[in-house]
Amino acid sequence: MITLSHYLVVAALMFVLGLIGIMKRNNLIMLFFSSEILLNAANVALAAISKFYNDITGQIFALFIVAVAASEVAVGLGLLILWYKKTGSIELSSMNNMRD
Repeated sequence: MITLSHYLVVAALMFVLGLIGIMKRNNLIMLFFSSEILLNAANVALAAISKFYNDITGQIFALFIVAVAASEVAVGLGLLILWYKKTGSIELSSMNNMRD
């Protein structure tokens, strides 16, 4: 039987994976993916705890996080496309020229 601790271990592993992705990657798209993994880890934990305590509040917060993540991706990818058109690169090191 799958218990709450199993879900929390999966959420913790997802969070660590996303954190490692943010620290190690230089590509901005991979940074977006890693931040999405972090948010999904929080969603898994919130939904599991909500189910464990028979309270819908955690699931409502998870739904809110999904909405915020979708808007973050939409705005972030729009800015990323504009940056790629300007510089021809989506590497993090090309962001040093942002003041130009």
